Amino acid sequence: MAKVNPGAFIRQVRQEASKVTWPTRKETMVTTGMVFVMVFLASMFFFMVDLGIQSVVKFILSLGA
Repeated sequence: MAKVNPGAFIRQVRQEASKVTWPTRKETMVTTGMVFVMVFLASMFFFMVDLGIQSVVKFILSLGA
């Protein structure tokens, strides 16, 4: 890898940063909302799976008593 002086490095960083397309405020809010919805749905799914496993384990352990 070739060594680049600090001035050239900063120019390259600015050039690359200018290529970035930043999301709008609305896009950010919609994406954030969707993340919260998906987290809620995933937590409900794993809560239900946990309840199912818990009931199966309780049933198995009650057979031995």
